[in-house]
Amino acid sequence: MGTTLVLGLGGTVDYEVRWDAEVLGALAVQYGIRRAELTTMAPIVDERSLVVTILAFVLDGAGGERFVESSEVVKQFADRFTTEITLGGTGVRAGIALDRLGIPSVQHLVSIDDHVRRLMPASISWVSSATGDTLDPHLIVQYPSGTVIRFDDGEIVSPSSNRLIFANDPPNRSMAIAPELGDALTEARAFLVSGFNTMQDEALLERRLTDLDAALEHLPADALVYYEDAGFYVRRFAERIWAHLLQRIDVYGMNEDELQEYVDRPVDLLDPADVAAALLAAHRLIPVPALLVHTQHWAIAVGPAAAGHRDAVASAVQMAATRFRLGDGFTESDFEATALLSRSARGEDVVEGVERMITGAAGVPAYRIDTATPTTIGLGDSFVGGFLVVHAPVREPQP
Repeated sequence: MGTTLVLGLGGTVDYEVRWDAEVLGALAVQYGIRRAELTTMAPIVDERSLVVTILAFVLDGAGGERFVESSEVVKQFADRFTTEITLGGTGVRAGIALDRLGIPSVQHLVSIDDHVRRLMPASISWVSSATGDTLDPHLIVQYPSGTVIRFDDGEIVSPSSNRLIFANDPPNRSMAIAPELGDALTEARAFLVSGFNTMQDEALLERRLTDLDAALEHLPADALVYYEDAGFYVRRFAERIWAHLLQRIDVYGMNEDELQEYVDRPVDLLDPADVAAALLAAHRLIPVPALLVHTQHWAIAVGPAAAGHRDAVASAVQMAATRFRLGDGFTESDFEATALLSRSARGEDVVEGVERMITGAAGVPAYRIDTATPTTIGLGDSFVGGFLVVHAPVREPQP
C-alpha cells in the first residue's frame, strides 16, 4: 500500500472576479448586446463575445468552462472588477482542501510562476514539466442565485448560483508529462488524473496519454485511480482517454453538466427515474467500476464497485459543502461541523429512489446550506479532495 496522494495533471493561476451585476450590465449596454444573441456556444474572440457568453450562462443558471482566443481578453475583463488571485486546477484545489485537514499531497504541474510558489500550501510538494515561468490566468466568475442584470434589451435573472471558467492556457493545452511523475507514483496510494479536457490537438493528446501510460507502470497495483472528467473542450477527445485509461480507472467523476452532455439530453436532477436512466446510460458509455456524478442536490455512484465507495462519497459531499459555505478558509472543526447540518429533502428522495432502481448504487444527498455568500468556485475540485480523504495515509490534526 502506497504512502502518498499524487494529484494532477495541471494547475492554474485563477483570477477570481467579485460579482458585480451593474458592471456586467454596463458592458452589455456598451457593446449593444441584445437578448436574442445570447449563446454559450459561440467562439470567444474578444470582450464582447465573452460578455455574451457570461450572460447566456447566467440566464440558464448553468456553469461551464470555455476557451478564450487570447489571455488578454481575460485580463481586460478582470481589470474591470475587484479580483483575487488564487490557485486552481482540479488537482491543486483538491490538494488545498486536503491541506485544510492536515493531509499532504504531491502535485503534478505543467506551469509555474511566483504566484504558485507564494500561494501553494507548505504541505504540498510538486513535480513539474515546466521549463520556465509562465502566466496564463483563468478567469473565474461566480454569480449568485437571483442576480439581476439590466441592459437595453430588458433584464435577465439567474435561477441559481453557479461558476464559469474562461481561459487560454498553452501549458495546460500542451499538458507535458514530467519525467519525474513515474517516480512520484511509485509510493502512491491514490492518483488523481484530470486536465486533459483542455487539450485541442488530438495527436498531441495521444502522445501525452502514451507518456502517462509509461508513468502508470510505476503505480502500485492496489492504488486507486480517480479520473475527473471536467468538461472537454473537444468532446470526442474523451474517447481517447477511454481507450488508454478505462482499464486502469477505479472511479470516474463528473458533474451534472458533463452527465447531460454524455447522455445528450437535459436531465431532471430531482426526478429519481430520470436520474437513474441517465446514470445507467452514462455508465454504459463509460463502463468503469464506479461512475460518480456530483450535483448541487446529490452525489451518486453506480457500477460494480460503487457501494465500496459510499464513505468516500459522503466525505466528498461534506468537503464540497464546507467550501460552499466558508470558502478556502475553513478548519478541520468546520469540516466536522458540516456533518451536523440537515440534508436536502429532495436530494434524499432522489438518492433513495435511484438506490431502489439501480442495484449497488451508492448515493449521498447534499446538505441544506443557507448562506448569502456561497462559494461556487472549485466545488467539484473540493469534492474530489473530500473523496480522497478516506484514502489518505497521513492526517495531522489541525487547529
